[in-house]
Amino acid sequence: MTWPSVTIEQYNTFSSSPDGVENTLLFVGNAQNNKGKVLPVNANSDLDELLGTNASPLKNFLQSALTNAGQNAFFYVAVLPEAGRGKEATSACQAWQNAVLAAQETVSVEGVVITEPVSTKDDINAIQALRQTIINKYQRRIWFILTIAANNNSKTWAEYVAELTALQKDIAAPQVMLVPEIFGFEPGVLAGRLCNSAVTIADSPARVATGALSALKTTERPKDSAGQAIDLATLQALATARYSVPMWYADYDGLYWADGVTLEVKGGDYNVIEHVRIADKVARRVRLMAIPKIADRSLNSTPGSIAAHETLFARPLRTMAKSTQINGVTFPGEVKSPQKGDVAITWQDEKTVSISIVVRPYACPKTIKVGIQLDKSLEENA
Repeated sequence: MTWPSVTIEQYNTFSSSPDGVENTLLFVGNAQNNKGKVLPVNANSDLDELLGTNASPLKNFLQSALTNAGQNAFFYVAVLPEAGRGKEATSACQAWQNAVLAAQETVSVEGVVITEPVSTKDDINAIQALRQTIINKYQRRIWFILTIAANNNSKTWAEYVAELTALQKDIAAPQVMLVPEIFGFEPGVLAGRLCNSAVTIADSPARVATGALSALKTTERPKDSAGQAIDLATLQALATARYSVPMWYADYDGLYWADGVTLEVKGGDYNVIEHVRIADKVARRVRLMAIPKIADRSLNSTPGSIAAHETLFARPLRTMAKSTQINGVTFPGEVKSPQKGDVAITWQDEKTVSISIVVRPYACPKTIKVGIQLDKSLEENA
């Protein structure tokens, strides 16, 4: 005999869009107040109260970032603890790493801005290694902006370029950007420009339509030890050496960004920050979709299951491919719509399945060539 009954279950299809960490950055540096703490910051925050009334790179860069990010900007600040002495002393780079790792326990961010100057190859390599450490421990993908000290009239521009070229030589760090202070506060300006609410993560900081740079320390062209003002040739030499720098256009008002260059190897896919950001975003979205599929037999080796899940795992790409309209301007999607075969599922054995995903970014016009010709033919009725 079977006792009559009705059982109702609620199932979780994991179909909601997750909250993203895009456009949320962590600033790391020294300040007068709140040493050793991680603080949230937005446009309404009183930086004098949070960080102290004394000027500091952390405070200056943060204010520049908030100004350039525009509406609804939101960041975190990790204030370095009091420096130890003697046997308790730690190197500056180790202090940065400790602060970033400690912040992972309470916050999740897309990128990190180190506001203290980086001066050695070992420091740069250590920060790139820190990204892999965070991936291994927290499954989070983070890119970095590292500050490079200004010239400060101590060298000629040629000597400054030579020194910085040697600093980055032979380093492979595709998720690290080196940003020298030329006009002042550039790391904060770049961070804010990347998080500007009027653009997407797929847009280059070089986009002129975003507007001129603001909140630099000065817009006057700085001079070197010989009294020579910086010129475009010097900035181009720094950009060629994989530094992210500002620039200007002749007979065009304002300062703009040259490009968001990373320390990628020659021929690598991630030589600009916008490619890093879209790949990281896809990785975050796909991971959250893959976790609920662990030991779920709906994902199996039958052709029907493989086809259904190839469509399923293409969902982040389809979402990111949707065009958006911001301030009356239509932006294409962050990536192109996925094509057939862009998501491929392969069973390696009865317990291991491999999912390969192809992400297709849009082309971006950073060099525009215009040809002009005359038509001097006479009209037929002349």
